[in-house]
Amino acid sequence: MFFIYYNIMKLHNFLLAALALGASAMTASYSYGARLTIDDYCDLKIATPSGVKEMSPMADGQSYSCISDDGNSIEVYSYKTGKKISTLFSISNIKGEVKISEFDGYSISENEKVILLWNDTEKIYRHTFRAQYYVYDIARQTMKRVSDNGAQQGAVLSHDGRCVAYQRDNNIFISNLDYGTDYAVTTDGLRNNIINGTPDWGYEEEFGVLNTIRWSSDDNTLAYIRFDESKVPAYSFDNYRSFCDSDPLGDPYPEAYTYKYPLAGYPNSIVSVHAYDLNTKTTKKMDLPIGEKDYVPSMEFDGGGKNLMVMILNRDQNHLDLYRVNPGSTVAHKVLTQESKAWLSPQAYQMVDYGKNSFVIGSEQSGYRHLYLYDYSGNLLRQLTSGNFNVTEYYGYDTKRGIYYIQTTSLGAINRNVASTDGKSMKLLHNEAGTESAWFSRNFDYYLRSYSNSTTPPVYEIYASGGKKIMTVEDNAEYAAKYSGAPKMEFTKVRNAAGEDMNAYIIKPVDFDASKQYPLMMYQYNGPDSQEVLNKWRMEGIFYIASQGYVVAAVDGRGTGNRSREWANAVYCHLGEYETADQLAGAKEISALPYVDSERTSCFGWSYGGYMTLMELSDPACKFKCGVSMAPVTDWRWYDSIYTERYMTTPQQNESGYDRASAMDRTPNLRGRLLIMSGTSDDNVHYYNTLKYTSKLNYEGTVFDMMSFTGFEHSLRMCNARSRLFAKVADFLNTNLKNE
Repeated sequence: MFFIYYNIMKLHNFLLAALALGASAMTASYSYGARLTIDDYCDLKIATPSGVKEMSPMADGQSYSCISDDGNSIEVYSYKTGKKISTLFSISNIKGEVKISEFDGYSISENEKVILLWNDTEKIYRHTFRAQYYVYDIARQTMKRVSDNGAQQGAVLSHDGRCVAYQRDNNIFISNLDYGTDYAVTTDGLRNNIINGTPDWGYEEEFGVLNTIRWSSDDNTLAYIRFDESKVPAYSFDNYRSFCDSDPLGDPYPEAYTYKYPLAGYPNSIVSVHAYDLNTKTTKKMDLPIGEKDYVPSMEFDGGGKNLMVMILNRDQNHLDLYRVNPGSTVAHKVLTQESKAWLSPQAYQMVDYGKNSFVIGSEQSGYRHLYLYDYSGNLLRQLTSGNFNVTEYYGYDTKRGIYYIQTTSLGAINRNVASTDGKSMKLLHNEAGTESAWFSRNFDYYLRSYSNSTTPPVYEIYASGGKKIMTVEDNAEYAAKYSGAPKMEFTKVRNAAGEDMNAYIIKPVDFDASKQYPLMMYQYNGPDSQEVLNKWRMEGIFYIASQGYVVAAVDGRGTGNRSREWANAVYCHLGEYETADQLAGAKEISALPYVDSERTSCFGWSYGGYMTLMELSDPACKFKCGVSMAPVTDWRWYDSIYTERYMTTPQQNESGYDRASAMDRTPNLRGRLLIMSGTSDDNVHYYNTLKYTSKLNYEGTVFDMMSFTGFEHSLRMCNARSRLFAKVADFLNTNLKNE
């Protein structure tokens, strides 16, 4: 739904795209004595700390590549010394007729002879994009266009770097760089009908699948998933232009945007797995028991690169089968099965890595998320991790040292720590509470460590495998000084409606005085398997609200992630019920603190949290004087099938559960003043949810406040929309909570 399960947990994945914000996030002229403004808290370009440049490990295990500071070249650096070794690519050194003046990203072929680059990127959905792709020959310093026939999507280099497979207009093509040919693998692709190679909206949003085009290790076979969305109902909305656009008044007749979006209970895409033989120019459909209602959340070649590993997940998402398929014969053999009494979390089964003779996969069968090692016949070789904690990421296996590297919650659910294990005992690389991640060199001799906690912005350092620190890449010292006076997050525990401990945080106002009483804003999300209370650095709008004289607090109630499976499963088929009770119980306990004015309390949530606001304000136990709901689902029948049915099954199976979970059915009980907001071009949680809810409030004569963000999507990442949103939240809270 509103958080993504990325299907990119592959061995040696070293791309730090989410962190590649660069030093531009800093304001060099900032005066440390100056008062922080709303933009300092809310504007993503300002409030986000510096990260590191995208880094890709090289095959030698001793070096990595990254884009130069000026963005015009790709350079190679030594892990050991931190010094530049060479330049792989430079715009100024391109020879031949085909040249470019800029590029947006790159990938290097497995044999490190050619580089795939792209520019003129055009966003499709949250993560996918189309662009102009080029291939650069490192030795010859020459460049070729992948295709002259239009922008491409999901381009993938063959291992030898001689071919590029990509999708255009829903069909797959192969560009043979040696012969200059560009030919179609599929011809049946059609918008809003058949998609070859790249996913539909639901697979991207809810499974994190961005591309299904895969080369075999010998580059003779190209496998892909075909999505038949012809039976999926089309969804349309008017895509009004925002004043962020260069021509905001250029749409006297607004453009209608139409795409396939399956609501809960409606038909999904019918998927099938195919393999194209480059030698015979023939395509075969794999003989897999995929029903019309089944999903294929993952398809990869095994460690040998010859057979396909295909996951088939039933529509209820509580039964998964893993098959090994020979693309030549199309014959499939079942390797293993995972089942759950509730739902199978993609965070577990998508944590998979296929080795040469065995593979590692995550499972929550023990009650916590752990890693298991299987052979390709499906025999369990051993359980690699165990205990009352979760493995949150798998980094890979160091064959030289016989060590598996992982990220865990072993220091508590609110922390993330990198550890090593030989399958018997586990050791933390750095025994420090907070949030830690690592990116390893190809041979695991080195790793880049990122670390932050609630009071410390991210620090990036390179270490040798033995734990010796090589260098600090970025310490965010200037950023830390800038925000040294900002409100800080403190962690505690409160009781839920069943008397169980919930993790919680409290953010006190600047210049906090314990002898005073402050108004309270409860911030929430509480979607299944999500987590709001985390010991990591954050600087965002809720800290701005605290700076304006509010106590801000949050609790993670039942259903949230990275505690036990039992804790999460409590909300199965009962969305909105236990979460609402737990949020209100947490608010009651925090409201009783001596420095909180229990008569001036409120709640605020975004996405699932926006839904929680509506559920809480219409609950008999609600004591909130007002609440803010941003981009809420107002009835789960109006949200996408994959996310909703994972936790609720279909409306046909669970009609009473959907009725109980509907905020629409609770509007007559709405108490407290409501501010509801949404982006009009939200392709995720449709504006329809807000319009239907407010229409019912109008019909019933309820007075409320509303704000729309014209032309904006779900996350409000355009222009300065987030600053404007929190300015409105602060104004609304001041109107309803501040003493006269």
